[in-house]
Amino acid sequence: MAPPAPPPSRVFAELDLAPASAPEGRVGPAALPGREVHVSGSAELSARPDRARVSLRLGSRKEAAVAARSSVSRRLQYIAHSARLRGVPEENMTVTEDFSRVENTYQMEAEVCIIFSDFGKMQNVCNLLIEKLGTSVTINPPHFYHTPEAIDTLRRQVCVTAVGNTRRKAQEVCRLFGQALGKPLLIKEEETKEWGGHIDSHLSHSGDSQTLQERIQNATAYASCRVFAVFEIKGKENRRNKLL
Repeated sequence: MAPPAPPPSRVFAELDLAPASAPEGRVGPAALPGREVHVSGSAELSARPDRARVSLRLGSRKEAAVAARSSVSRRLQYIAHSARLRGVPEENMTVTEDFSRVENTYQMEAEVCIIFSDFGKMQNVCNLLIEKLGTSVTINPPHFYHTPEAIDTLRRQVCVTAVGNTRRKAQEVCRLFGQALGKPLLIKEEETKEWGGHIDSHLSHSGDSQTLQERIQNATAYASCRVFAVFEIKGKENRRNKLL
């Protein structure tokens, strides 16, 4: 029984040293050979989320409306003050209040959403509020996400990295044949992919039992890019440069 055929090898670079044919309709010697190297290269990068949204809920139910409002108001002021002291801008905090009458009592409920760009600062604020306010405030697990600017940066970086990897491959091929790499004649993006992560959203599908690092990992975005490039070959490689 014959052994199985080896898997086909993938060509990532090709030297094109074939002479260029004379234009149709012209008579004369063939044009000088076109010296090119054709290379494909790829890159894959990831980006951790750059924002986290923390939602805090608190409420009070009293027989007097003023008492219900005052109880919630004091805690709201403490939350806002604690966040500002730790460098959270005012515009990164949003407060929503709901006041209602339930039977013979008044109920005041509030939700505070705080957006953090520094996750260490986020943990410090949450730990302080749990310590000082206890069960009078409910802190939901943080929701991690990417801003559109962060995703755009990832897309640019992976394409630039893929082009750089492709150029290095072309240089390696030229060195094998004692040639020097010239300028790029063509750089074409063949395929890009993105997966994982998510853009700014108020919805989170992560389970409450996940650790902080697991949430960050689940929100990490990935991108890959494959490019095809054609570089000219200048000629023999300078021996001095080769030794360097």
